[in-house]
Amino acid sequence: MNNLTLIIPSKQESESLPIFLKELDNFDCKKLIVLQKEDLITKACINEFNNLEILVQKNNGYGNALIEGINNVTTEYCCIINADGSMDPKYLLEMIKNCKDKDFVFTSRYQNPGGGSDDDDFVTLIGNKLFSLTGNLFFKLNISDILYTYVLGKSTSFKKLNLKNYDFRICVELPIKAKRFGMKYVSLPSYERSRIGGKKKVNALKDGFLILIEMIRLFFKRN
Repeated sequence: MNNLTLIIPSKQESESLPIFLKELDNFDCKKLIVLQKEDLITKACINEFNNLEILVQKNNGYGNALIEGINNVTTEYCCIINADGSMDPKYLLEMIKNCKDKDFVFTSRYQNPGGGSDDDDFVTLIGNKLFSLTGNLFFKLNISDILYTYVLGKSTSFKKLNLKNYDFRICVELPIKAKRFGMKYVSLPSYERSRIGGKKKVNALKDGFLILIEMIRLFFKRN
């Protein structure tokens, strides 16, 4: 998998990131850690690691971390995988195998057999299901987990999307644009683990509202 770069957004993940990086030592791929410039604690906690690249964001936000990471990838494939350890890297080999004749491989916590989540509560479960249903109805995405960003794809395909959102709205922008651009993709089941440590960065109500507005905007924006 030396033709793969893992894009690892790492905002305030000093508890999780060192542990997760030790797990990733078992995978022969590049690791690109994306940090906000003021996040000195997270940066300091990974000083002992040599087999990774650190990218300091020019701007802030989860979406911006992904955009800047994508723009700096030089390998054939790249994959978004969060620093909290909730996205299990054991799926990477299957994902890259399924991407040979595709642009993207999305993963789903709600696809059987094998999907699931230790992180979902009632509010996020209902929200994720509703947003995924909306995506399938209005955009014909045919994926069951529109908000899950554990996504692997060809780096050229990621860059062609020209993603714009600097926050969590990028979760829906990515699959909707992939569909609109006529790109080929497949969805595989994935089990989301409990995060290793630290706090969840998503605000279910606030970010859910922004994501809804973004889906409405993309529905009416046809170009």
